[in-house]
Amino acid sequence: MKYVVVTSGVVSELGNGVAASSIGVVLKACGLRVTFIKIDPYLNTDAGTMSPDEHGEIFVLDDGSEVDMDLGNYGRFLDAELTGDNHMTAGKIYQYVIDKERRGDYLGKTVQIVPHITNEIQEWIERIAIIPVDGREGPPDVCIIELGGTIGDIESRPFIEALSQFSYRADNTFCSVHVSLVPVIDIVGEQKTKPTQFSVQSLRELGLTPNLLACRSAAPLNKKVKEKLSQFCHVPVDCIVGLSNVPNIWHVPSLLIGQKAHEAILGVLGLPCLTVEPKLDAWMDIARTYDQLHAPVRIAVVGKDTNVSNAYRSIHEAILHASVACQRRLVVDWVPASDLDEETANQSPDLHEKAWSLLKGADGVLVPGGFGHGGVGGKILAAKYARENNVPYLGIGLGMHVAVIEFARSVLGLKDANSAEFDAGTRYPCLIQMPEMCVGSRRTFFRTMDCKSAKLYGNVRYVDERRRHQYEVNPDMVGELESAGAKFVGTDEAGDRMEILELPWHQYFVGVQFHPEFKSRPGKPSPLFTGLIAAASSGQRNGGGMTQQSPSNLEKRPIPAKVASASTTSGGLEDELLGLHVSGAALAH
Repeated sequence: MKYVVVTSGVVSELGNGVAASSIGVVLKACGLRVTFIKIDPYLNTDAGTMSPDEHGEIFVLDDGSEVDMDLGNYGRFLDAELTGDNHMTAGKIYQYVIDKERRGDYLGKTVQIVPHITNEIQEWIERIAIIPVDGREGPPDVCIIELGGTIGDIESRPFIEALSQFSYRADNTFCSVHVSLVPVIDIVGEQKTKPTQFSVQSLRELGLTPNLLACRSAAPLNKKVKEKLSQFCHVPVDCIVGLSNVPNIWHVPSLLIGQKAHEAILGVLGLPCLTVEPKLDAWMDIARTYDQLHAPVRIAVVGKDTNVSNAYRSIHEAILHASVACQRRLVVDWVPASDLDEETANQSPDLHEKAWSLLKGADGVLVPGGFGHGGVGGKILAAKYARENNVPYLGIGLGMHVAVIEFARSVLGLKDANSAEFDAGTRYPCLIQMPEMCVGSRRTFFRTMDCKSAKLYGNVRYVDERRRHQYEVNPDMVGELESAGAKFVGTDEAGDRMEILELPWHQYFVGVQFHPEFKSRPGKPSPLFTGLIAAASSGQRNGGGMTQQSPSNLEKRPIPAKVASASTTSGGLEDELLGLHVSGAALAH
């Protein structure tokens, strides 16, 4: 087993996850099988209770683990199926050691950071590194370990010590990659190496010596900067690569290959025989396709934490995957849900006007999942606007819930309808609490094949998608909702829990309990996101005009264009999708 450890210095948010994922893509292109471990030094046992506005989105895996969003990067870049054990936190390690101490496993010895905590970290790495994540038999060849935070953080010390010990044990199988910042001071106008020098010095003092420097910068590193970094950081020039700004993150693997980073890493790992030119043709086709797109599609994402760039990372990536497949350049307008409320109109009319301008200017509307009361009123208004004006709509989790609430209020006339999550005493509880928190992969069965969702998924009988919710549609209200025109086209196996909502007369109005964004991949986009982008691109909506008071008063028109079949196995579209022809070749990569 070979190990590549990725650390970060100077500042956070340098793109460690993308760097680690890109290294994985490059090594996989060299013919190696790759797995990942993400280390987060915080004391939480997982990311499930952490706020998105502080830590970014909570990524959900098939096994129900709630993990750091970097595991989403790994899965998307490598098409890997990770588990909760691929995410190590200080909380997990300390809890594991304390449980062993309480059982008497240490035979009365004094339990300390060294050796007990550091040993447990190393044992965890060795245990998880041999588990395949690519669906094939046998252990992987390389385990990429990303240490979260920055060098010098006090909570990272036990992990740095453990990795330092591990580097001596794993002689000729261990490569340390340090991601650092090379800024440009505007007044001086030159790339400055001092922050990286200090970061590497701190790393060396803690017992780790970097084998490769990956330097984040706005522009490519010049030759003199590399030579200076080599002199002061004790790293060969050939092992210093620049991670300069690129048009999109899919270019990063190519950036590494262009600077022979794979040769440097494989040389350190004792695998020089594998330094062949990596095969990245299919991957780069996606990156170049995105760069060449010009026809825009504008999607309004209406959420609570839209001011935090990472709060909806998987949502953004899934929309992007679908837009590339549909040959459209994506423009995302992040709309703060609370700004759509009348309360904001009274207190901050400029923000209210801006939010509604963005919503009305969009080709499609997406309301993502979430918890809590924040912005719910605005999300309901967004669903109402999309329904009444035939604007393509995709509601995920809470986005489905608000669509049900809005339909009950506006179409059924139940003005007090609400979710028990927001009003426990509501007279008309459209959503009720489940006995358990539903997290992880679950199966959804289609009640009919004559619906957009089933056709988008390739007319399969069921689909497996990931969930993260604790409220469901009230079974006692399903009949009344469906009699007014709403259709629940997907349920659980027993048929008791409603999983997919559609409005048949609408161009594209879909709400789902599950989170399809978590399984979307470059070249293999989520079918429901593809449907949203295709519908938004079709130019057939009557934006801003048609007001629908009740679907019962409308003639139920056929879908205005063919609905294509999107195979979840091939990732291709078989025909036209809502009037927009999408080449299957564009998705086959």
